Amino acid sequence: MAPSPPQQLSLALADLRALSVLGQGARGVVFHVVPVAAAGDSAAAGAGEPMALKAMSRAAARHKGAGGTCGGDGHRRIWFERDVLLSLHHPLLPSLRGIVATDAVVGFAISRCPGGDLKSLRRRWRAQTTFPETVIRFYAAELVLALEHLHGLGVVHRDLKPENILIQDSGHIMLVDFDLSTTLPPPPPPPPPEPDATPARATSLSPSSSHHHRRKNKKAAMVLACFSRHAASPETTSQSPPSTSMTASSASSCCSPGARTPVKSNSFVGTEDYVAPEIVAGSGHDYAVDWWGLGVVIYEMLYGRTPFRGRSRRETFHRVLTAPPELPGEATPLRDLITRLLEKDPGKRLGAHGVKRHAFFTGVDWDRVLDVARPPFIPSPDENDANAGAVVETEALDVEKVVLEVFGSSGAGETQLMEVCSHGGTDDDFSIFF
Repeated sequence: MAPSPPQQLSLALADLRALSVLGQGARGVVFHVVPVAAAGDSAAAGAGEPMALKAMSRAAARHKGAGGTCGGDGHRRIWFERDVLLSLHHPLLPSLRGIVATDAVVGFAISRCPGGDLKSLRRRWRAQTTFPETVIRFYAAELVLALEHLHGLGVVHRDLKPENILIQDSGHIMLVDFDLSTTLPPPPPPPPPEPDATPARATSLSPSSSHHHRRKNKKAAMVLACFSRHAASPETTSQSPPSTSMTASSASSCCSPGARTPVKSNSFVGTEDYVAPEIVAGSGHDYAVDWWGLGVVIYEMLYGRTPFRGRSRRETFHRVLTAPPELPGEATPLRDLITRLLEKDPGKRLGAHGVKRHAFFTGVDWDRVLDVARPPFIPSPDENDANAGAVVETEALDVEKVVLEVFGSSGAGETQLMEVCSHGGTDDDFSIFF
């Protein structure tokens, strides 16, 4: 039995009104909920503020543990996710607002993101199916900062995909869903900057941003010209050859040393289209899997599809292990970045240090990305279906009943994610690829 949550985080399911189902993951159902102040208790935390509640079946967790998956208790994974959420304090990561625990379900409540996820946004982006490079640059930069912070805490996400990248009401992202994450010793700090690194970077800033680069009182609306409505066109951004961002002598300092650790995990986890080759190969993995995931997400933002999708799981994994990503179009810094992130060898793959120095992010002031006041998409008030008037009129959903219908006692909802410890079973035996 896991220890009880801190009193200030404990939520009673009866004090929450579930308005709708936002989505279904491998382990739980996500509800749109509004805390309802208990009678006579006007101090109830967050009364009336919309939240997302991820509710998981206790019975399914017990079944999973009994099934021998990784030889552990399914509840242990739930409490691990709770501990990760408790450790997060970053604008691009969720804060745990409450924990629900009943005999039937366990739930974690975080702030609701009214803009939906990155995949749904891409599908409805101005009647297109892909993002322009300036938009990709913004979302990719925020993902870099979120991953860098997570890795500094010793957390490997291991399930980076557009469905787990939500859009907050401010337009900034929130990276969510840590039920497949793990902890490793924090990676070593990045190497010191090269002697000529600072001058080179300073000259790469656009005139509008370099003029104000050092001014501490600069208004947030003026930050990062490459993210603004008046940003340089993708064609302008891509004029410098990709190869100019790195030389052979600087490659090692730009790549994975800032993202590697001698301690590795051997679990077989991930979502099929986004899983890294070292996970498929079972050779042990570390923080580099998240940078592979970033490469897949950026590829999908550019092309509207994932790079290694096959007709079956086996074919997809074979392509992950052996096929280079197809990158139609002219050579640009963006395509070069994708190539370096989708490097099969994790020892040669870009890490945080190399990604932030890459030519695609030329001109980005990494210290002020979070100050951008006008992200590419800001949800309108109509995006939030939790209007105060609607709360009274909407019949609340029965959270426990919905979770039971979806998962029962066998974890039937687990169709996309994988979590096994070895390749011993015939369905997950990929030795034919080696």
